[in-house]
Amino acid sequence: MEFGRVQKVDHLIFSLPPDPVMTGRVLGCVRDRDEPLRCYVGATGWGQTKWLGKVYPRGTKPKDFLAHYVRQFNSIELNALWYNLQPKPVIERWATLAGPEFRFCPKFSNTISHERLLEGVDRDTELFVDHMRCFGRTLGPAFLQLPESFGPSRAAALHDYLRGLPGDFQICVELRHEGWFGTAAVRETWELLETLGIGAVITDTPGRRDVLHMRLTAPVAFIRFVGNNYHPVDLRRIDEWGERLSGWIDKGLREVYFFVHDSGELFSPELCRYAVGVFNECLGAGLKPPQLFGEEEEPPAKEMTLF
Repeated sequence: MEFGRVQKVDHLIFSLPPDPVMTGRVLGCVRDRDEPLRCYVGATGWGQTKWLGKVYPRGTKPKDFLAHYVRQFNSIELNALWYNLQPKPVIERWATLAGPEFRFCPKFSNTISHERLLEGVDRDTELFVDHMRCFGRTLGPAFLQLPESFGPSRAAALHDYLRGLPGDFQICVELRHEGWFGTAAVRETWELLETLGIGAVITDTPGRRDVLHMRLTAPVAFIRFVGNNYHPVDLRRIDEWGERLSGWIDKGLREVYFFVHDSGELFSPELCRYAVGVFNECLGAGLKPPQLFGEEEEPPAKEMTLF
């Protein structure tokens, strides 16, 4: 993910902002607080040849990458469908390979979100939703990413589109235009998300701290975390996420998705593994840590002070 990426992070302050009032209100309305925690950690795609000898055994063919990926992680932010909606039999085969405990979180097609900007896309949306249902039990929240150019001036189109989605199709929305954050003028949009039970993607990326809005508009945390080549700062940031999520879980949160991006995705597996360790310790998530092959170096030290 290039959005919000910076070359050097040593000089930046990464402390998570405080929770807005909305987050406390949404968590205060959770009813099934005794349900077990559903915590998912994953990367953004399985087609990474650079993971051979790390996530996949050397010699693994690309057609077999998914079969190995699902043994290492319990979810994926599925960006591939943004470019090309796959036939139903392909999606059904993916779901069968993954098993019922795995979660696919597909990205809405770019024709819907970026090319047509949510207008005149009823048929495209019906097709997308119909295909996504082929994931069955393995379907997590789909996420609708809107381009940076999609600002509050298009709020009416966004509201109409969200109201027209099936009520039983779980989604989260990623807003990127700076106008959505920090002003009272867009309160109606955030309140609509809450009313419809639609989640808001929280993006933690070094160069755009405004999108780290910390608003839960539904009782689901969908976090896109952008690392910086397994820098010690990345580990401290994940540590703080463990603390914040622990507080949200104490207040009623039961569903967490944490997806890791990294420069070139080279160190995404290591960051996922680190997040699994933190969440097991802080949240009691009970996740299986990825078993990476061929590692020769210890993780970087954590002594850097940021806060």
